[in-house]
Amino acid sequence: MADCDTVLKFWGPVEADYTANGGLVLTRLFTEHPDTQKLFPKFAGIAQGELAGNAAISAHGATVLKKLGELLRAKGDHAAILKPMANSHATKHKIPINNFKLISEVIVKVMVEKAGLDAAGQQALRNVMATVIADMDANYKELGFTG
Repeated sequence: MADCDTVLKFWGPVEADYTANGGLVLTRLFTEHPDTQKLFPKFAGIAQGELAGNAAISAHGATVLKKLGELLRAKGDHAAILKPMANSHATKHKIPINNFKLISEVIVKVMVEKAGLDAAGQQALRNVMATVIADMDANYKELGFTG
């Protein structure tokens, strides 16, 4: 998948500090889309002003970005990575599919700022995320989750 290669050219600065970049992604997600914070029970009580720099948020954000790195390196052959993630997000965490679209746009913005993601890279990341989200949605439907 050429789009994955395009995004991976910009991935170095992201993986150089997964924790800081992951914290930025989740902090921005919770700030721009406050309802998403409620989907994370362990973060639900954190005040907006205390999100940035919160170690637990940064750690979870790092997990999100590491998983995205795995998906990118799989170059479209991601079923084995995605299926367990879709299963946990549907059955355990109950995360509606639209939230993946929201975080995708936040990741695009952060990569523009932190990794110099250019216009072609932004489109490539959106294409990759659209494929991942469609595949997640298909898994959700198999599980009977329509959130």
